[in-house]
Amino acid sequence: MAGGLAALLDDIAALAKLAAASVDDVGAAAGRASAKAAGVVIDDTAVTPRYVQGVTAQRELPIIAKIARGSLRNKLLFILPAALLLSQFVPWLLTPILMVGGTYLAFEGAEKLWEAVSGHHAAKPEVTAAEQGPEAEGRMVSSAIRTDFILSAEIMVIALNEVADQPIVSRAIILVIVALGITALVYGVVALIVKMDDIGLRLAQTRNGATAAFGRGLVAAMPKVLTVLSTVGVAAMLWVGGHILLVGVHELGWDGLYDVVHHLEDAVHGVAGIGGVLAWLVETVASAIIGLVVGAVVVLVMHQVHKRRGRAAH
Repeated sequence: MAGGLAALLDDIAALAKLAAASVDDVGAAAGRASAKAAGVVIDDTAVTPRYVQGVTAQRELPIIAKIARGSLRNKLLFILPAALLLSQFVPWLLTPILMVGGTYLAFEGAEKLWEAVSGHHAAKPEVTAAEQGPEAEGRMVSSAIRTDFILSAEIMVIALNEVADQPIVSRAIILVIVALGITALVYGVVALIVKMDDIGLRLAQTRNGATAAFGRGLVAAMPKVLTVLSTVGVAAMLWVGGHILLVGVHELGWDGLYDVVHHLEDAVHGVAGIGGVLAWLVETVASAIIGLVVGAVVVLVMHQVHKRRGRAAH
């Protein structure tokens, strides 16, 4: 009896160790998957603050909360089941889907760069969202959730591609962790960004000395922070989009471009002390250039299409 109890306890201990190892593996895989999607996360964080421009300070956080709930719904109810089904039954589709998303990111980055260089920005509405009322707020939230769907899909597919060799249950758990973690991170940071100037203003009005000066500094710094964030977002879109395309063509069997970049990485990797950093910079710059070229081609095509539609309408 004692021997049987000891054997049972040994089995329970072994199962506990196995479960702990599985949890560790899932956690590590979720971390790797989230890191791979970092560029798109930066883009998502850079894009979202625009949707609360023109609303009252009291409505900023509720609107961000609505968008965050919509983002989570996108990831868990729509994207996750579709991604799991694809990875289980037609895994060869993941690379083309990723490349379509990479092309979209490259297009978005190139278009924003073109707008910055040419000065052709989208016209701002003459009436702010705050003056248009609840219906305008609802339309704005819906538009933000639609945009988030594209970015969320890219995040989830990138994450899935990183853990495609895991069992389907592990894949599902990892994607849920990624969805929850990235949504909390993105919209937590967005909430902090959009309220930072309010925090600074409150400090400047209610405190004295160094604290008030810090508050005034926050208010003055926020436009610069948003500009920097937008610039980083554009760079991230080009880099991530180009990297997805570079790896995608390699996985589809077209190795020429990938081999050129790989040889350039090898050429600098041996530099003492900074070889690893230089190799990363080479790959990053090469990916950004690829993203810029592909994105510029798509921008040119889209502009031509819009011109022809405009002529046809007249």
